[in-house]
Amino acid sequence: MNTPCATQEKQACARSMQIDSLVLPIAPQAVCGRRFGNNKSAAVAMPPADAVDWITELIKGGKTICGVNLCGPGDTLAVSEILFTTLDLIQQKYPHLSLQVTCSGLCATKLASALAERKIAQVNLQVEAVAAPILEKIYAWVRPGKKTVPLHQSAEALLTAQEEAVTALSQAGIVVNIQTTIYPGLNEQHVAVLAEKMANLGAASMTLLPFEPAPDEMELSACSAILLEQVKKEVAPHLRLIDYGCVYLTPPSGAGSFAGVLLPKPSKKRPNVAVVSANGMEVDLHLGQAVKLLIYGPRSGDDLPSLLTVRDTPEAGAGDSRWEALAHECLYDCFALVAAKAGENPQKVLAEQGVKVLLAEDSIEGLVDVLYGGGKKNKCKK
Repeated sequence: MNTPCATQEKQACARSMQIDSLVLPIAPQAVCGRRFGNNKSAAVAMPPADAVDWITELIKGGKTICGVNLCGPGDTLAVSEILFTTLDLIQQKYPHLSLQVTCSGLCATKLASALAERKIAQVNLQVEAVAAPILEKIYAWVRPGKKTVPLHQSAEALLTAQEEAVTALSQAGIVVNIQTTIYPGLNEQHVAVLAEKMANLGAASMTLLPFEPAPDEMELSACSAILLEQVKKEVAPHLRLIDYGCVYLTPPSGAGSFAGVLLPKPSKKRPNVAVVSANGMEVDLHLGQAVKLLIYGPRSGDDLPSLLTVRDTPEAGAGDSRWEALAHECLYDCFALVAAKAGENPQKVLAEQGVKVLLAEDSIEGLVDVLYGGGKKNKCKK
C-alpha cells in the first residue's frame, strides 16, 4: 500500500532522474572573454560523437532526458561544422530530443536558416547590454572575426550582430530567449531597456542569471536575491521571464591527456589498442603520416598491457578507402587508435568501423595504461 510519504518519495525520485535540458559543452573556440567570473576554468569541449555517447550513457544509467542545450565552453557558432555535426548525430539517434543552442549571436544571422532546418527549438542569446560602454566594462575582449580589433570597435560589432541575430532567428521560426547575467553596479539598471529592445526585435522570452564571482575575485560582488527580484519586476512588462532550467553535469572524462573525452573500453572482440609513434616511446605523429602501427594489448599469461606486434599501414593517397583498409587490415582487433593528430574524415570512417580515434601527445606507456585502467594494475610492458 502506498502511503502519502511513499508516493512523494517516488515522485521526488522520478524528478531527480529526469533532465529537461542537458548542457552539452561542445564548443572549442571562444569569441568573447569576460572580465569577471571564473575565466580560468580549464573546461574541455566534447567531440560530437562523445556528446552523443554521453547521452546514451546517462539514459542507460536511468536518466530520462527531454532535451539538450549545446552550450560552451566556447561559443557554439564559432566552429559551425562541430555544431552541425553534433546536431545531426543527436537527431539521427535521438530524434525526439528538444534542441537548444546557446551563443553570443556572432555568426547567428548567416546560420539562422541552417539552424531552422535542424528544427532548433530555441536559441539562448547571451546579451549583457545594448550599449557599447557597458559591454566594455563586462568584456575584456570580443573577437567578431579572425583578427583582434580594439574593444570599442568589437563591442559595437557584437551589439549589431546580436540585434540582427534576434531578427533573423525569429524570422526563421526559431524561438529566441535572451539570457542576461546581472552584474551589480554595471548593468542592472540597463536590463529593462535591454529587454524592451530585444522584444521589439522579436525575442520571445528572457532568462536572468545572477552574477557569482570566482572564489578569489574581489572586484565585483555577487548579485543578491533582492536585486534579482527587482530586475525581474522591471523586465516583466517587456518579456516573459523563464528560469534557467538546464542541468550541467560534469562529463565523464579520462585522465591526463585524455581529459574531457569519453574513453572506449576493450571487449572480447576488440581487446587491443593501436598507437602511432615515430620513436616507439611517445605518441608524436599525425595519423596520416603513420607507416606503422604499434599494437598494444593484454599479454598472454598475466593480461598485462604490452606491445604485441607492429603492423604496416596501407599506402597513402587512396582517400576513404585507405581508412577502411586500415580498419579491416590493421585495426580489426582494436577498440581504439591513439595519435597526436588526425583529420575529421579518418576519425569518422574509423568510428563507423568500431574504432575510436583518441588524440593525445604523451608517453605511450602512460596513455595505454590509462586505457586499461589507469594504474589499477602495473604499468604496461614493452
